[in-house]
Amino acid sequence: MTTPAIAVSGLRKAFGDKVVLDGIDLEVPAGTIFSLLGPNGAGKTTTVNVLSTLITADGGTAGVAGHDVAADPKAVRATIGVTGQFAAVDELLTGRENLQLMADLNGVPDGKRVIADLLMRFELTEAAAKSVTTYSGGMRRKLDLAMTLVGNPRIIFLDEPTTGLDPRSRRTMWSIIRELVADGVTIFLTTQYLEEADQLADRIAVLDHGRLVAQGTPAELKRQIPGTHVRLRFTTAAELDAAASLFPGSTPDADALELRVPSDAGTKSLRALLDRLDENSLAAEEFSVHTPDLDDVFLALTGRTTEAAK
Repeated sequence: MTTPAIAVSGLRKAFGDKVVLDGIDLEVPAGTIFSLLGPNGAGKTTTVNVLSTLITADGGTAGVAGHDVAADPKAVRATIGVTGQFAAVDELLTGRENLQLMADLNGVPDGKRVIADLLMRFELTEAAAKSVTTYSGGMRRKLDLAMTLVGNPRIIFLDEPTTGLDPRSRRTMWSIIRELVADGVTIFLTTQYLEEADQLADRIAVLDHGRLVAQGTPAELKRQIPGTHVRLRFTTAAELDAAASLFPGSTPDADALELRVPSDAGTKSLRALLDRLDENSLAAEEFSVHTPDLDDVFLALTGRTTEAAK
């Protein structure tokens, strides 16, 4: 049986009277992206800090790359990289000098080649000789991740790595993350951006008030939430009323001339719905299928929208 990259059982952590992690269990297979979702204060960063040996847990066990984080933190640190919410770069140095510093600290052989490769991979070659003070937020984040990769870690913790980035920079980071996983790296990602988790993660866990309230693939989590429906838009109120009478349980919107019909979105049920309209000489001007997204999952599990949770 393959040893998971990360295995956590009954992990607990409190700061004074405030319980931050209340017995969480999770497992991350090697070479995958695992995303931990949750509102601010849910315990995401605390989880990362425990797993990366920055703080100690009060109870439970945690293993990273087969090493116990409490008993053998040095071995854990040798296998991981960590990128936090804020780029940990030295603004007094150039991009190349920041990377050289990490290469020296890690004793990387052939550091100049490694640095050149990373600058090219992260599209920072032209800015390599410039002070980091001149870098945009996206460039700083890319440099921060490049510095994390200097030691060639096999497990990387990314704690909200794209917070504050513009959409283009965020998608660039997504591409880099996918490339890392294609090379066999394991990614443990915390994020408040549900689209990010949906796009990247093989598995997702939702953390709320220190407890894991759900785990699964994005598709599995979405299937837990009711609300799949077909939306039909008509040209007249008379057509809308006539269609509503055909489908018990449907919800009309008189202002938008739309009808929301509960459905499992399967081909048989969709065909039956359209045939029913045709049999009654009705035709929708627009037709669309809507399924719950991760925002719906988040709201159902935590009682908050993602915006309210920030």
